[in-house]
Amino acid sequence: MRTLTQRRWTRRGFSLLWDPVSLGRFATPDQVVSMRQCFMLRESWPEELPSSGGDALVVAGLEGCLDALSPEDAPSWLGRDLKSLVLDFQDFYEGNAALVLWLPGGRQRILMEPAFERYSWKRPAPNSSQVLELGRQLWGGAEQDVARILTEADADYDGPAWVGLHHPRIS
Repeated sequence: MRTLTQRRWTRRGFSLLWDPVSLGRFATPDQVVSMRQCFMLRESWPEELPSSGGDALVVAGLEGCLDALSPEDAPSWLGRDLKSLVLDFQDFYEGNAALVLWLPGGRQRILMEPAFERYSWKRPAPNSSQVLELGRQLWGGAEQDVARILTEADADYDGPAWVGLHHPRIS
C-alpha cells in the first residue's frame, strides 16, 4: 500500500480529503467551491486557482451527490460525469494543479478491501449494504497508484493519521 506524507498532493493530482486540519493548512472556507460551481468552472477554468497559492481547487459536495443518487445512477455519474470533469481539469492545468474533493464523512464511508486494495464508498441507509466502487469508476481500476495521505511519517496507515487518498493522475 502506498502512503504519502509530503504535501505535494496540495499542488498536483487528484485527492479525496476528510481531515479539517489538513484542509485548513492550504485552503480557507471562502476558497472552497461547491460541486455545482466546479462543473460551471469547467466551461472556463481560471488561470489561477483559489487555494494552495494558486495551485489547488477544493470542491465540497461530492458526498451529497453520491448520497442523493440512486444505487443505479451513482456508478454511471461517478464514472462518466465526475471522471470527465477530473480529466478536463488535469488536461487544462497539464497536471500542474490539484483537485481536492472535500468529503467530511470520508473516513467512515471509504472502505478498502485489503487483499486487493480496492476502494469503495459505503452508501447511506436504506442502501447501506451496498457500496459504490470508487476505484473502478473513478480511477479506472488504477488503484495501485492511489496513496493514502498521512499526516505523520511512519504512522499506521489505518490510524488517525490517515486523512485522505491521492492519485497523481487518472486516465
